[in-house]
Amino acid sequence: MNANKCVYHIVTNSKMMLGQRIVFDNTRHNSVYGHFLAKEWNNSKGETCHDILKSHEETTCLCLNEDDTVLLYTYLDQTMRAVRETILELVRTQKYPQYPSRLSCLYAAKTYEDAMRWKVIFDGYHRKVLQIVKLRVNGNVFEGDASVIPGIETCSFSKKIEQAEQYWKGAQSDGLTEVLVDGIIEVEEIIKDYID
Repeated sequence: MNANKCVYHIVTNSKMMLGQRIVFDNTRHNSVYGHFLAKEWNNSKGETCHDILKSHEETTCLCLNEDDTVLLYTYLDQTMRAVRETILELVRTQKYPQYPSRLSCLYAAKTYEDAMRWKVIFDGYHRKVLQIVKLRVNGNVFEGDASVIPGIETCSFSKKIEQAEQYWKGAQSDGLTEVLVDGIIEVEEIIKDYID
């Protein structure tokens, strides 16, 4: 849906300024894309997870040093999240192309109260919140139920596709809504500054 709408955004990467404009179109990716789909994962020796596992294929015990263990766990976690986002994008492009891509949008909240709920979640993950801002969006807006996003647990791809389809049907429960916005986005108000 194309809209001129106000939403709230939890700023975590770098502070925003009043009047700042951000444009999300098909040529610009967000940090979700950069972190889960474009990042390379290597240990301190430059080895990939595949290299590490390949070097242990002749042994019956996979004895790893701390560096390799951290890399394997991180890679598995990030790969499961990349699979989730890829499935969500596949379902979106096939059935809901009018909605913003989760890989090329700004994530927002419908209300200030929802933004504060998201802040509590971010705080729980030790994700540093810099600001809460009010945005004016001239573009596409999608409201989804964050509780039905495909999980990162190991389940079949068909189950993940069903979960993605449920997500793209839109917000339906009393759970926490996430709002995806693209197009021309302008910072209308700095609601709260957490870092001076």
